[in-house]
Amino acid sequence: MFKKVQSLFIIAETPVHAGSGSELGLVDLPIQRERHTDFPKIEASGLKGCIKEAFGIANKEIELNAKKIRPKDKIKYIKDNAETELNKDYLSLVFGPEDSDEHASAITFTDARILLFPVKSLKGIFAWITCPMVLERFSKEIKMAGINSSNFGNFYTLQNTTPRQSNLAIESKIILEEFTFEVNENDITSGIAEWFANRIFPSDNAYNYWREKLKSDLVILSDDDFKQFVKTSTEVITRTRIDDKTGTVASGALWTEEYLPQDTILYSLVMFTEPKVKSDEQKGIFKSVTPQEEAELVAKFFKDGLPEIVQIGGNQTIGKGFVRLKIL
Repeated sequence: MFKKVQSLFIIAETPVHAGSGSELGLVDLPIQRERHTDFPKIEASGLKGCIKEAFGIANKEIELNAKKIRPKDKIKYIKDNAETELNKDYLSLVFGPEDSDEHASAITFTDARILLFPVKSLKGIFAWITCPMVLERFSKEIKMAGINSSNFGNFYTLQNTTPRQSNLAIESKIILEEFTFEVNENDITSGIAEWFANRIFPSDNAYNYWREKLKSDLVILSDDDFKQFVKTSTEVITRTRIDDKTGTVASGALWTEEYLPQDTILYSLVMFTEPKVKSDEQKGIFKSVTPQEEAELVAKFFKDGLPEIVQIGGNQTIGKGFVRLKIL
């Protein structure tokens, strides 16, 4: 059973294609979606694999128990008054070994769920939309991490509202894509927008614009309207392959791919336990007095070693799938 939980924000810096394979629908290569809601998601297995790979590549220095290590450092322990080295590194100890079932991972991820979705707006360039169901789910899940999203009350009373002094409204109406909505400015929605803006984006000055935009340009729609937008307002790109000899499209090499748009914001829960190895010696500097303390060390390893930018999904070589990670 997990002993510590953290919440992780995932901000799409470029369009993201976490694919679900080929289908016979209008889009050849669609993105992953929840079966019962059709909301976009990223499977936990893909998210974990991308973060594990990024840990190994970034190789950041992490300080634990007054010792400095890197994720790929070999585990050392004292045996017979001599320092001994295991044929295992800290990355495989924490995330699980790559090529065996010797032991499980000490880190568990949930699927990355949609939180805020960017939609084109007639005024204000674009809006971030969400809905009561998404907010209720987020509020419930982050309580597992011991985080209270404040007492915003019943989110279903906030349908079709924006923060005070929104940049989107034209005489109490907003136009998203080709749809017009009657909206009201609401103090509670202002509080929700500010709560997210202060926690999702990094604190450096480069994100001042984005924090201020989220504070003013959040829209809470109904669940059904939100579902319609996340189904129909994703990016669908047509791709082709050119035959080098003829300079024309290769036979059968025309297809469409679906992407989560840039500036989409998702979240995942990350849960920690003590390392799952059989003996204390194999835990290296993660060895502690109690399993709870060992889980705390695993959580610190994850937090301090987490790269700011990772690549998720396909088409890395054409600049897709780069996301920014931020622990709540």
